[in-house]
Amino acid sequence: MLQFYMTPGSCSTGIHILLEELEQVFAVNIVDLQAGDHLKDTYKQMNPKCTIPMLVRPDGIAICDYLAIAWWLANTFPKAGLLPEKAGDIAECIELINYVTSTIHGQGFARIFTYEKFVNDGEDKGLVIEKGRAIVEQGFDIIEQKLNGNDEYALGHFSIADSALFYVLFWADRTDMILPPKCLQLYQKMLTRGPVRQVLLEEGYRFHLN
Repeated sequence: MLQFYMTPGSCSTGIHILLEELEQVFAVNIVDLQAGDHLKDTYKQMNPKCTIPMLVRPDGIAICDYLAIAWWLANTFPKAGLLPEKAGDIAECIELINYVTSTIHGQGFARIFTYEKFVNDGEDKGLVIEKGRAIVEQGFDIIEQKLNGNDEYALGHFSIADSALFYVLFWADRTDMILPPKCLQLYQKMLTRGPVRQVLLEEGYRFHLN
């Protein structure tokens, strides 16, 4: 059985959505970041990077990176069609996920949610958060240019790219950011998917459609 290590409301929500979309049997293991669960020896032995999400395959091998997990799931269960078919579209999918996880999340939202990691001596935390919001807003502007709109998903059909986009769009909604039109349209479309609604309820969130 797949063993899924996650924190509700975190980036692991995107992988949670993929697992529900695939209708696979998996065990959920909650990692309490505030309590430092990710720093405990038992977790570090499986994942020395001390990160989430983590997916332990049935053969016991742990995958400890968002893109790697999403890629493995899409390739292990190809009938779900979570990856585009053409090489160029696959490259675009990978590029999009990497931009979401490394820049919008890793550089932007990280400054908003964990500003203390970015504050230098004497620096105002407000400036760090402000910079984070600027990075996120610029990121969404770039994503906006890539989206087709017309009530479509990021690559025309639901893929692993949409799961990554969803979790940062969800964060933007929770922090009262104004999303560009196509980004907002994609977010609202994602909220209509049964697995997405199920995941949000399981993770303790209420949601509404505008």
